[in-house]
Amino acid sequence: MVYFLSDAHLGSRAIDNGAEHQQKVVDLLNQMGKDATAIYLLGDIFDFWYEYVWGQKDKQQFEPVLTCLRGLTDKGIQVHYFIGNHDIWTFGWLAKKTGVIVHKEPMNTEIFGKKCFLAHGDGLVPTDYADRLDARMQKRIRSFQRLRAFFHNPIPQFIFRLMPPCLGNAIGYEWARRSRLKEFAHPCPYKGEDKEELVLFAKEMEQDTHYDYYIFGHRHIELDLILARNTRVIILGDMFKLWTYAQMSPDGSLEFRV
Repeated sequence: MVYFLSDAHLGSRAIDNGAEHQQKVVDLLNQMGKDATAIYLLGDIFDFWYEYVWGQKDKQQFEPVLTCLRGLTDKGIQVHYFIGNHDIWTFGWLAKKTGVIVHKEPMNTEIFGKKCFLAHGDGLVPTDYADRLDARMQKRIRSFQRLRAFFHNPIPQFIFRLMPPCLGNAIGYEWARRSRLKEFAHPCPYKGEDKEELVLFAKEMEQDTHYDYYIFGHRHIELDLILARNTRVIILGDMFKLWTYAQMSPDGSLEFRV
């Protein structure tokens, strides 16, 4: 079996009982490990993750899940870790600690004979998407794109790495907490096939290259949409509210699980 999950947001200050939340994720990963050949973690597994030059003692709170990941990779299970928009900042320590394979860009690959396009999903929009929206939404999208470019810039990343972890984490976790509380207060449900960014992105991609499965995280919604007879768009949901994930069998069939 091959498993896909995303958006656990471990360590979130907006999620009650963080230790219980983390243990539930660990239990699920261990259950997957009983028959998994590979596990794909499609971003935002942590609500905030930064590897500082001062060491990683601040990561002790995540020891249960880090130990779990090391146990999976030691068994020979490939664990692919895609950065999201909350856990961009891994500079090698996570891979060394756990044995996961870190991906910082979308990936196209073949799994059980099926062509798959895999990504967290943030920043993926069709080329003319902003032009379809009103001025207010265009401004919001461009603001997000500028912020995303800033977070991915190696110069600000290096400067932030020089901060003491207590200060950097205070900033990062508070920013993430406000984002989560905003989502709880004003959830954004599925927008429909003609408005959902990741669906439109997949449709544009499909014009040039065929994939059997487009699999994304990021949106915290559960979606299994058939674009064509042999093309499906999957948005995985999350690991703190919906508790949904996808499972691919050796025959290439894919289904949602809860």
